[in-house]
Formats: sequence, structure tokens, C-alpha cells
Amino acid sequence: MTRVFFLIITCFLLATNIFASNPPANSKWSIALKSPGNKAQHYTLTDDGAGRLQANESLPLTISRKTVESGDVVRITFDITANKTVYYNLEEVYNLPTVKHEECQFLMPGFWYRRNLRSPKEAPSFATSDSWQVRDDRLSIPLTGIYNEPNAEYYSVVRLDDFEKESLATHQTGEVILSGETSLGFTGFRNADGHSALVFGFPYHETPKTYVRKLTLAPSVQAFEKLDAGQTRHLTWEIKKGKAKDYSTFVADVWNYAYDLFQPKVYEGAMNDATAKEALSNFFTESYVDKFDLKYFSGVHMRTDDAASTDITEVGFVGRVLLNAYNALEYGEQVGNQDLVTKANAVFDSYLKNGFTAKGFFREFVDFGKKSETQEYSIRRQSEGLFAVLNYLNYEATKNRKHPEWETRLKQLFTNFEKLQQPDGSYPRKFDGDFKITDASGGSTPSAILPLTMGYAYFKNKKYLADAKLSGDYLEKEIIAKADYFSSTLDANCEDKEASLYASTAMYYLAMVTKGKERAHYVDLSEKSAYFCLSWYYLWDVPFAQGQMLGDVGFKSRGWGNVSVENNHIDVFIFEFATVLDWLAKEKKAPRFSAFSDVIKTSMLQLMPQEGSMFDIGKKGYYPEVVQHTNWDYGKNGKGFYNDIFAPGWTVASLWQMLSPHRVESYFGKYIK
Repeated sequence: MTRVFFLIITCFLLATNIFASNPPANSKWSIALKSPGNKAQHYTLTDDGAGRLQANESLPLTISRKTVESGDVVRITFDITANKTVYYNLEEVYNLPTVKHEECQFLMPGFWYRRNLRSPKEAPSFATSDSWQVRDDRLSIPLTGIYNEPNAEYYSVVRLDDFEKESLATHQTGEVILSGETSLGFTGFRNADGHSALVFGFPYHETPKTYVRKLTLAPSVQAFEKLDAGQTRHLTWEIKKGKAKDYSTFVADVWNYAYDLFQPKVYEGAMNDATAKEALSNFFTESYVDKFDLKYFSGVHMRTDDAASTDITEVGFVGRVLLNAYNALEYGEQVGNQDLVTKANAVFDSYLKNGFTAKGFFREFVDFGKKSETQEYSIRRQSEGLFAVLNYLNYEATKNRKHPEWETRLKQLFTNFEKLQQPDGSYPRKFDGDFKITDASGGSTPSAILPLTMGYAYFKNKKYLADAKLSGDYLEKEIIAKADYFSSTLDANCEDKEASLYASTAMYYLAMVTKGKERAHYVDLSEKSAYFCLSWYYLWDVPFAQGQMLGDVGFKSRGWGNVSVENNHIDVFIFEFATVLDWLAKEKKAPRFSAFSDVIKTSMLQLMPQEGSMFDIGKKGYYPEVVQHTNWDYGKNGKGFYNDIFAPGWTVASLWQMLSPHRVESYFGKYIK
């Protein structure tokens, strides 16, 4: 019986402790203590064998560290109790002595992918340092992962807390004593004498730099929280070890694991779709401008405080004027608002007459006030304009209204696309009106796949489908297979959310026009890129301090997506992606996708400006854009507020597309049997 008992215990320990046979780490600990007006003193800590961390000299606090191991995870808890008033910052370095730093790729969701080498040295990247740690609220999941490519293993550390509190800091750099309690710690990775290490601690400590503004790195910041005598701070992290065949699988595994840990809930009391559209429609009413040869809904370079219309119109990207015209037309006819119908038709008529260059490109960006317009064009804006007009023509066809002149314009634009497409299927990011390539990067290629598949369906032109598939091949080989989602957005050169969102959506559109094994392949690729896109979206609610408007109004960040490495704010860029998630949930039997889609669809409507709850926006329905949720700003106001300039043109269009989930399948269902 005794032998059986010990055999059972041994088997249990081996089954539940993946770390037992191969100890993964040699942890090191340190604490910095600061007295006001003096530089902090740093102390190395050691474990006394009973779970207490001690320094070589007596400290005015006690620190206990406990671990509980189960399977492939170990949960680490700290209890810090002050013997007298102290200001402290605690750090653990979780060394991976068998993991060579030079062989690793890294992940801090919503902020850091691989080595961030697409990012310039003015933003966080390996170009500046091979070791980084950042505050929790920069990340869509407060987690760091290290992926060891040669042996296909990874380690991750994630912070677990209630995340209820934040405090104001007087400075953005240096040693900072916080004005009150915070829930924000830090996480990151470090090159520790040639091997990799996970680094985490509390409160936040950003090094080697802190990122305070677009392309603006500042000196390191280390925060110190006050603990009064007898007060205890309880802290928890969880470390996971796993296997993944490649970096994409690693990202997917980490997201599924983190989703199950955080289990984000739908936003309670969310606005229903009809009420949301009614509120957003005020943007169409108040933003209409008709004093130039192009009529438009003013949606770019506006001030948040008054939301006054500007003299600028933009076809795609942040303007989305033609998609908004289609939305206004469809909605106006649905609810019997003839004013919206008249305005929408005027926009389309003006662009048909005056909205194209001599070579047949959309006039992408026109500033009537400065009497100037861009002479450099982009595959993204051209694609988004084409996408909008195809939706418009499809809608008009359901009403038996024909537009042969528009069809001629679009055919010319498709011919232009054919000239721009490269032999590998990619499209240049930017080019001039004579087809001269000015930016050969293929990162925006997936945006072209949407109108190409739609054009195939509408015009029955198989060449458009062949071009779409060729671009799909490029997307698979150069972006998805390499897990290299970059430069889809036009105002940054870095890893960004929109690249993965467009990639997943493009594969969704290709699946709409294919069958059998080919369709199944596109479904798989859509899922693979969807995980990257999901990793940009917050699974948790970052805390705000009193006096930071977003916190004062009870804003919840879950379901909102970070933008890019360069632009460290959250926004409502979603368009068809929630629909893609619902579709993938059925195709791949992935209930997490549809559950998180519900989180997105409820949470993203919570800042709708309405009478009595304007959220610091000048007009009803003008949805905010640059939502500054961490210690970063576009130049104005900082965490808890917006930048003073915004572009509601795209936010309204994005949410409207989210609120119209049947558009894509309805569009293709009409043409594809």
C-alpha cells in the first residue's frame, strides 16, 4: 500500500508539473525603495528557503513569494507588507538559461510582435534595444511571451489582478512617486547575458525608454507606490510553458489561453443597433458640405470640441466619404428621411462628375481650403472607394436603378489595378497618377482583394477573380505565412492591427467566391490571421484615475483595439471583422470568436455622443477616434482623453458596417450560386 501510495504521488507530480524534470528558470528579485526627495536605493533579494525574500540588510517591509504549479503553468504570488511607510518598486527576472536570446521572437499583445523590426528606431523596437519592459495598460493583454524558434517552445507571463485603480503621476520620466494607489505593473523581456528572461513587477517601470508620443521615446520611468505601516499589497502573475510549431500558432495559443483567463464579458446596457444607427445618422445630417465641386460628409481633421466641418474630403482611410454616402442613402430610404437620401445622391453624383483624375483614379484627398490635393495615390484609398461604390451599385440594382456611367468608371479603375499589380500578386502601397510606384511595400495588398472579389461577382469578369486569387497567394506567402502584418495604415510604417484585420477579411471575401478545398483553404487562412487581429483587442479593462474623463464616465476598454506600434491608442476600427469572427466561429467551431465578437459589438458603442452624455465631443453621433488609454498621446491631453483633432468619417463608417452584419453574404449571395 505504501509503495502504491508513493507511486501515485510521483505520477501526479510528474503529470502536473511540466517544470519539475526541466527547471526552466533561475529567478532573481530586486526592490527599489525611495524616500521623498532622494534617489531610490536598490536592493538585491534572495529566497531564505521559506518563501521570504530578504536583502543583505534590514528592510522596512517584508516580502513573501509563493508558487503553485499545475501542468504547464506556475502561479506566483507576492505579499508585500510595510513595517513603516515606504515607497517601493518590486521586480522579478525569470531567467530562461537554456533559451538563447538571439534565437527568440517576442510578443506583447497589441504593441510588440516578433522584434518590431518594421518599426522605426523612434518607436519601441529591436532597432533601439533588445530588451524592453512596459506598463500593463499599453497592452491588450498584460502579458509577455518569448518564443524559442529552434525548439518550438514558448514561455509567457501574464498579470492577474482586479485592475481597479490608477493614480496620476507628476512626471513622465525618471523616478516618480504616485499620487495614490495604482493597479498597473509592468511586463517585458530582457537579454540576460545572452539568454532570454521574462521580466515583471509592480508598480510600473518602463525601460530602456518610455513611449510618450508618436515617434517620441523618452528616458525610462520608474513609479513608486506608497505603503503605510501595516498595509499589504498582494500581487499575482502566472507563467505558462508551451509548444507551438510556429510563431502564428504561438500567438493563437496565447490568445486562447488569455481569453480563458480573463473571460471578458459583454458590455452591460449596450445600445441596440437601431438606436446606434439613429444616433450615428446625425453625422450625415450635420457634416454635409455642398459648396465645392465635390459634395461630401466632412469627417477628417476636425476639432473634438466643436466638430465643425472642414474644407477637406477624403475617399478612404480616415475619410470614407463614399461609404458614408452609401450608408446615408440606404438608411435614409429605410427610415423615410428624404434629406439624407438627397445628400447621399448628391455626393455620388459629384464624385461621378468631378471625383476622378484624367487616368481614372479617385481624387483621394482634396483640401479645398488650401486649394490642394494629393498627387500621390494609395491602393488602400482607391480600394476603399471602389468597395463603397460597388456596394452602392449593388444596392441600386435591388431598386432597379441603373448607373452605366458609374460602371464605366469602375471598369477603368479595375484596369488601373491590373496595371499596378505586380507579378507576385502584390500592389504597391503608393504611386502617382502616371502609375509610377513611390512606395513598393505590399502591406496594403489585402485591401484590394475586397473590391476585386466584389467586382468579379458584379461584372462577372473572371479576370478580377484571378487577380484577387493572385493577391491572395501573395498574402498567404509573404504576410500570413511569415506572420508579418505591416504597413496597412497610411500614417505609420510598422506592425499594425489593420494589416491583420484586412488579411483576415480578404480571405473571408475569397471564401465567398470559391468552393470546396479552395474555399476551406481560405477559411483556414482567415482564421490564422484573425488570431493576430484579435491579439490587438483588449481582453481587460484598463484603470483610469479620477479626473481622467474616460475613467470618470466609466469607460471599459475591453473589446477595443490598439492601433499600431507607432500609434499607441485604442479605437473602433472594426468594419467587417466582427462579422468575420461570427462566420469563423461557425466554420471552425470556435465559440470564443463569437463570444468575443459580442464583447466588441457591445463595448464599441459605449462612447456614443448623445444629449446628456456627449463624452467631450461637440456634436451628437460624431464618434470619437483617438481614445488615449495609456501614457501616450498624439500631442494633446494624454491618458483618459482624446487628442484635440479627430476623424469621425471612418469611425462612423466602421461602426455602421459592424451594425450591418449581413451585407457581405447578401452581396455575394445575389451573384454567386
